[in-house]
This record gives sequence, structure tokens and C-alpha cells, in this order.
Amino acid sequence: MRSKSDWAIRPKALASLAGSILLAGWVVSPVQAQTPLPQNLQLPIPSLPLNDSQSNVVAGCIRLDGRCLFQVAAPKSELPARIQDIQQRLENISNQYLQDDAAKLQVEIAKQNNLPVIVVNDQPVLTVTQPDANLQGADLDTRAQKVRESLQEGLIRAKQEREPQFITRSSAIAGSLILGMVVASWSLERWRKRSQIRLAASASPPTGHPVTTQLTQQQKGNLQEVQRRLYQLAQGGIWGGGGLIILGLFPYTRIVQVLALSALQVPLLVGIVGLGTYVVIRLSYVLTDRFAAALANSYLLTPEASRRVQLRVSTISAVTKSITTLGCIGIGILVALTTLGVNIAPLLAGAGLVGVAVSLASQNLIKDAINGFLIIVEDQYAVGDVIAVGDVGGLVEYINLRITQVRDAEGRLITIPNSEIKIVANLSSNWSRADLNIPVAYDTDVDQALKLIDDIAQQMSRDPIWLQQILEAPQVLGVDNFGERGVIIRVWIKTQPLKQWDVAREFRRRLKVAFDEAGVPIPLPQQEIWFNQSLPVKAQMDGHESKILIR
Repeated sequence: MRSKSDWAIRPKALASLAGSILLAGWVVSPVQAQTPLPQNLQLPIPSLPLNDSQSNVVAGCIRLDGRCLFQVAAPKSELPARIQDIQQRLENISNQYLQDDAAKLQVEIAKQNNLPVIVVNDQPVLTVTQPDANLQGADLDTRAQKVRESLQEGLIRAKQEREPQFITRSSAIAGSLILGMVVASWSLERWRKRSQIRLAASASPPTGHPVTTQLTQQQKGNLQEVQRRLYQLAQGGIWGGGGLIILGLFPYTRIVQVLALSALQVPLLVGIVGLGTYVVIRLSYVLTDRFAAALANSYLLTPEASRRVQLRVSTISAVTKSITTLGCIGIGILVALTTLGVNIAPLLAGAGLVGVAVSLASQNLIKDAINGFLIIVEDQYAVGDVIAVGDVGGLVEYINLRITQVRDAEGRLITIPNSEIKIVANLSSNWSRADLNIPVAYDTDVDQALKLIDDIAQQMSRDPIWLQQILEAPQVLGVDNFGERGVIIRVWIKTQPLKQWDVAREFRRRLKVAFDEAGVPIPLPQQEIWFNQSLPVKAQMDGHESKILIR
């Protein structure tokens, strides 16, 4: 039997219990009413910044079998450690789940310090933080639910991909891909060989001007180089891309695909930009050579002007290629930096300031470039011309915007900065002239000598061997001067450019033979000495000394 005091205490205890339940129901919020995380399974919570924009918060992927399940966020210095911790937990859980065929998957959301915690089979994986939720612009609970669904789908798919039927199907796809890669590679190789055979069959012996022939050969060479690089790129794309696709078919090798793509991302982007720049440069060479060849072969030009243009186009072509190469390389570098995520706006601003400083320090170089540009545009001279600049002269072998290189008669290669070229004498522009000064003795019949010289000149101009090199009938100008050796007769012979020396040598040879046959002597240098008084001079003759009187 219970005493009255016991019955008196029971209402008080019931009242206290009811009050405690009501107080707990009023204090505990709906979010806190979720399943709490046991003390022995609580996770470390990453430090949360007060302001994401000021703390440089970044995001990274959590992967399973190489696939990105979801992203987590943290300050840049803490993100690698957080990703490594989550990946390790997920790997342990996935190994236990995948190795046990009868294992069931249970993904839940628990609570720790008012933050959602994703739990898989009673093992915590990660704590969803506010920066994680900010990635999707959602609240913590919504983001936690998305992560739970992604994690559950990823684990289920990982188990399905390890089943025999999936492995068999993936192996069949991989075999088909390998066969397709072999066929594509063989087709490319066959196309390349056929292109080479067609190119060799279409090659014809050079029939035009050497400059035009050279430009045509350069154009074909550049096209072949572009085809070769594109062929190499296609072969690399077939085998490299196919190999990466095959690695992605199997869950065991998919991580290799991810690591390869991650490691090759920067080199691949830079390589693609570099190869594209190289192909663009080569194509610009082709266009430059094609335009130059068309200009050199223009039927609207006279023969003399055509030859001049043909000499000039090689110089213009070389300078244009140099400018195009520098421009393409500069643009390629900027594109590569942009592709890698580098902000090039400050770089361009800094480059402008550097450009001003460099221009002030490189005034001579700028003068060289400007003068070189004017030399080429105004056609003052080109490669193949013979020029004289100050005390030096010779055959122009190379010219660009900065320097001109000439080879003199002694074989010396002379380099002249373009800014130093003030006055230039071009000895081979359009046409040349052989200027001959022929001495004749004072006692020779001048009219006979003039007629003989004119006959030899006219005969030579009608000679089939020299007809193409002599442009006009030779001009015997007449007596030009009285010299120490005798009367000087001047002759002009207009010739093709650079042929004046050959014509002059042959004309002198023929004239010497004609003078010998006609008995016209070529005078030697002579000098007369006059004395005002008679001077005795001793001379030794036949062993006897005698005196000679010079008046």
C-alpha cells in the first residue's frame, strides 16, 4: 500500500515532467530537431571567414572514380587539406561499400554545431558550411540535400560500373574505339603519301625568272610544312584523345584520365596556341609568296620594270615575313596568357610604359627601321643591285629594316646600318652603261680612229651573243679630252643591269685586235722635259766615257 505522501508527490513529479517537455519543445528549433551526431564521430569544422570576398575563398571538386560529385569551398590556404580529408573519408567508405555485395547504402544528414553533416552508413563524410552553400546561392539545408543526393547517386553508380556486364560493355566500346583509331590513323597516313605523290608529279622544271621560281618553291615548301604539322596534330589527337576516352570508360582507370588532363592542361593549351600560331605564320608566308609571285609575273609591266620588280619582291617578301612573324608571335603570347587565366590588361599597360622607355633608349634602331622602310618602299635599291654608299660599295646580298649587307669586289661582306645611308649610288637600277675612255696617240688620224671605234661598237651590238645585253646602239661621243697619253675618245654603251662590265671587257678586247690590224698604236704615257741651258751629261759607252750635251 502506498502512503498518502507518495500520492501527494506524484502530481508534482508529473507537473515537473510536463513542464520540462514543454520547455524543451519551445527551446529546440526544427533544424536542431534532426539527428545529432555522436560525440565520437564529430568532424572538425573549417574556419569560416567573416567575408568571403575578402578571404579569397575558392572551390574544389570531391571526386569518386574520377567523377566530380560536388564542390566544396574554403579559404585558399585551407582548401587542399579539406579536400584531402574528405577524399580520404569517402575512399574508406566507398571501399567498404563496394567490396561487400550485400551492403546497403544509407546516406543521411546529421547536425553538428548547427551545421549539416553528411553521414554515409553511420560514418561522417563532410560538414556543409556556408561557403559551400554560397557556391549554389542556396541555404545550408538545401545545399546539404543536394550534396547528399549527389553522394548517393555517385556511390550507386560506382557499384553498378563494377558489375561484369558493365565491364563487358565498356571493353567492347574500348575495342571499337581502338579499331576506329587504327583506321583513322591509317587513312591519314595514306592521304599524306598520296599528297606527296601528287605534289611530286605536279612539280615542273623552272621556266620563269629565278626570283619567281624561288617564290613558288617557298610557297610549296610552306604548304608542305603546314600539312605536315596538321598531320602530326591529327595523329596526336587521334591516339591521345582516343586513349583518354578509353581510360574514362572504366572506373579503375578514370582517375588516370583526370590526372592526365589535369597535368596536361597547361602544356596542352600552350601547345595548341603555339601550334596555331606556327600554322598562321606559315600560311602568311604562303600568302606573301603568292602575292609576290603574282606581282613579279604581272603582264602589265614592261620587261625592264618586270625585272626590277622581280628583284624587289624578294626583299619585300623577306621584310613582310619578318614583320608578320613578330606580330603573330606577340599575339600568340597574349592569347596563351589569356587562355591560362592571366589578366593581360595590366601587362598591356606596363608594356606601353616599357615601350616608351625602349623607344627613348633605341632611337638609332628606330631610325634604322624607318630609313629601311623608306628604302624598300621608294625602291632605292634591292637584293641583287650593285650600290655605292660613301667609300664602300658592292652587290646587295641582304636587306631588312635595320641593316643592309653588301659584298665588295674583294669578297668582304660589309654591313651598313640603314640610318647611315644618306646618299646611295645604284649602279644597276633598270639599266646600266659602259662608260669607256679610249686613248689614241696624237699622231694618229682621229677621223680614222673614230670610224674604226664606231664600226667595232656597231658590230658588237649586232652580235647574237651580245644582242640581248646591249639595249641601244652604242654612242661614240667623239674627242672628249686631251690627256697625257693622247687624244681621249669617249664611248657610251647602254646595257642590261649589271652587264656593263662584261660588255666593256669584250669591247676593249675587240678594239685592241682591230687597232693592231689597222696599225693604230695604243699610246703609252709620255712626258717632255725642257731645259733653259745646255747641261753636260756623262755617259758610259763601250767602256769609254763620253759627254752628251742636252739643250
